[in-house]
Amino acid sequence: MKKNKLLLLGCLLLGHTIVRAGETDRFVKALKASQATVIQANGTVAPASIKIIRNWNNNLCQVRIANTGSVPVRLKEVILCTAGKILPASTPFYAEGFQMLTQTAGTLEKPVTLGNYTDAGHYKIPQPQGYLAVYNLLRLYPAGDAQLLLGYTSSNRFAGRFYISADTIKAAMDLENMELAPGKEFRLEELMVTSGKDGNELLEKFAARIQHFHPRLEFKAPPAGWCSWYCFGPRVTAQNIYDNLDYIKTNIPSLKYIQLDDGYQPHMGDWLEVGSSFGGNVQQVLRTIHDKGFEPAIWVAPFICDSNSVIFKTHKDWLVKDSSGQPLRSDLVSFGGWRMKPWYVLDGTHPEVQQHFQRVFSTMRNDWGVTYFKLDANFWGAIHGGVYHDRQATRIEAYRRGMKAILKGTRDAFILGCNQPMWPSLGLVHGSRTSMDIKRTWTVFERSGRENLYRSWQNGRLWWNDPDCLVLTGNMPDNEYNFHAALIYATGGMLLSGDDLTKISPERLNMLRKTVPPAAHAAAFTDTNFETGILKTTQGTSIILLNWQDQPKKISVKLDKPCELLDYWTGKSLGTFSGSYTAELAGHDGRVISVK
Repeated sequence: MKKNKLLLLGCLLLGHTIVRAGETDRFVKALKASQATVIQANGTVAPASIKIIRNWNNNLCQVRIANTGSVPVRLKEVILCTAGKILPASTPFYAEGFQMLTQTAGTLEKPVTLGNYTDAGHYKIPQPQGYLAVYNLLRLYPAGDAQLLLGYTSSNRFAGRFYISADTIKAAMDLENMELAPGKEFRLEELMVTSGKDGNELLEKFAARIQHFHPRLEFKAPPAGWCSWYCFGPRVTAQNIYDNLDYIKTNIPSLKYIQLDDGYQPHMGDWLEVGSSFGGNVQQVLRTIHDKGFEPAIWVAPFICDSNSVIFKTHKDWLVKDSSGQPLRSDLVSFGGWRMKPWYVLDGTHPEVQQHFQRVFSTMRNDWGVTYFKLDANFWGAIHGGVYHDRQATRIEAYRRGMKAILKGTRDAFILGCNQPMWPSLGLVHGSRTSMDIKRTWTVFERSGRENLYRSWQNGRLWWNDPDCLVLTGNMPDNEYNFHAALIYATGGMLLSGDDLTKISPERLNMLRKTVPPAAHAAAFTDTNFETGILKTTQGTSIILLNWQDQPKKISVKLDKPCELLDYWTGKSLGTFSGSYTAELAGHDGRVISVK
């Protein structure tokens, strides 16, 4: 597949502070020249017998840590490189989180959380005092200078992170207090440090290098379908499914995958022990979906269980332990879960857990006929603060081993990662959720929209992005639904309807029809204001206009040549224009315009 030209983040000057030319070069040189430091589990600097071998090959840094002494040493983390007092505190940035629900933007002195959850706050992942810990990818936009991209190109064993403050940035790696035996070494994840004027080009290089370590799990096209959660929640019934299935078959059969999103299991963890939902026979519902010509899809949270589950009562030895050897209560070290909590965690390093995963998913795939799995709560599979069955394995390895066992069971089915550790999921999912859960409120339309657009570069490169469901029914004004639909269409990733479609209006049904099949390409926006974007596909070119403000606003876009413009949803001609096109959008409004 041709690599699409995706989201260009920060190609314009961000912020108003003018810095001296060469700040970016000075920053990169300072990082490369700085000394690396290894910290022991007790918080002190590691002894001289712990050697750091750090090799820079242009913009790539490969690191090994060797124990040349005669005694084992437990290692907490390594500070790979540091640069301080070079970039102004007003420098804008964007950074990823360890888990899916954390993204951060703003400036070095005033970071802004994009979603509702943070690694350190909600998930209680420790970070050093005086610094904000971000993970995987850090992008910096010095005013009047080249952009900077710092990112970890692999995630096989250790979590790569960055510590940022108003005046200092450190690249670090969590060593999880692992014991390094005499004569042994740790091979760490690779770090990329690069710069340039073209943010899209930087992301292209970064994604290509990730592919070197984690080849993308291929799936031909982003799926389109329907999800039960945002209209029926955990109380969904078989009749709810059948009513919508019949409507979809008659009115919009391009929604191929019918996703039963939670509600069928008696307890978290007992995925094959069907509860009272669906009349105690979820398998019949799945068979009906298949018999009517659609693909059965199901929600599973494989790494967790609750204390009333059969798994917890009969297989405590399968669970991640606390320091006393008892099953680890997730709420004591992290977020405890959103229902039937506190959750406990199945240990991906345990051979019997791996066999269990393979058995559960092969049953669902082969006997139940499921061809699409939404894997939720995957973060817990890489939970911190626990003791794993394999004492030599990190939490990243525990998660990846568990996921590989799941993939053996699912065979050719589509795998969607949700609420997952982001980089540890590389190469292990076909699709990745890229935002918080959708809700029918403007606040969520806006916040989840920014989350999705900041991650649009990942679509088609690392996986198919899932911007969460398109919702078009409910008590909200037309302009806000227009904004939401335009933004979801612009992401170019997966498309799932989240409505009870038996209640959708003809006008909104037409809008839904126009969003499938998904474009498989993301719109390229002018800058991180995300007001004007261009989406190019084999079907043609579309202009995306988004007004994030409360008040009406005129938004203009340049045109390469004279052309006729049409409203994408209705097909109505807007006229022929040359040079530029200007539209006045109501507050919280969005448009998709076809170029002819």
